[in-house]
Amino acid sequence: MPTSLPIPEPTVAEVVRMRVACITARMQLPQVAVTETILMKRLRAAFELYAAKAPTAPTWADFLTDFYTLDWLVAVGCLERVNAAWELLFQARTGRSDCLLVDALRARACRLYPRDEEKRENAVSEFWSRLLAADTAHGSAVLERYDGKRPLAPWLIRVFQNWHLSQLRSSSHIVSLTDGDYALPLPATTAAESRWHEVFLEAGREWLQELPESERLLLGLRWRYKLSQRDAAVLLKVHEGTVSRRTDKLRDTALERIGDRLTDQGWTGDDLNGFILTEMGNLLLDEPSLSAEALRRSLQAQGIAAPEN
Repeated sequence: MPTSLPIPEPTVAEVVRMRVACITARMQLPQVAVTETILMKRLRAAFELYAAKAPTAPTWADFLTDFYTLDWLVAVGCLERVNAAWELLFQARTGRSDCLLVDALRARACRLYPRDEEKRENAVSEFWSRLLAADTAHGSAVLERYDGKRPLAPWLIRVFQNWHLSQLRSSSHIVSLTDGDYALPLPATTAAESRWHEVFLEAGREWLQELPESERLLLGLRWRYKLSQRDAAVLLKVHEGTVSRRTDKLRDTALERIGDRLTDQGWTGDDLNGFILTEMGNLLLDEPSLSAEALRRSLQAQGIAAPEN
């Protein structure tokens, strides 16, 4: 949805920052050969996408903060038909288990169509073809809707799920809670659903940011690497009971902190804990401090080798 807020022109300093971001990305991924002129043009287009969702007057400073430059460069390279960019996208690892993107899409298709083998077979290839081709005469390609403000591979998985949920809803009236901005149009959700999702995201992110690094590391080992309590204890060289107590405390504090925020905002639903635990999976998926690379750095700082995927 286009924003009614004005699109500001970048200042000289912001233009310099934009150029530095483009140059740095090209230095890190020289195989994705896209000219600076094209990158600057695509960056302005990405800002317009960001501005369309901004609740207040958009700024370039906010846009360029926490910008996933390399992921965005890969997306731009794919749009510009650069083969190396497509190779990087094929090799991309996903958030939940660091499996290949295409395998994660296939797994999601199995959950969406558990009794339709033919649909599962076609789902991924059909979605892949829509990355560059608009699905409607007046629409835009999937990758043209990526604004660089979240990791590319998890974002694509969510777009994939949204697209198929839309098809399922239209054919069988299946209703599912919205899972944030998937970048493709969703059937209308109620204002209440949208509101509670946003309240959860704000409270959940605050809770994560306040956690000590050691607790985020434990959360990452249990969530991203799927380590058992025993394996996590061995890796961290602590007693298994310690891992169990810390894990339980993380769960309890999350339910308490986020639950209190939702209750303060007027939550009247029946299953507050169930809602929090359901939403938590996608929050953890997108959390930069729980990415595989961030966890590796945290482990390396302690002289510990990251577990094999």
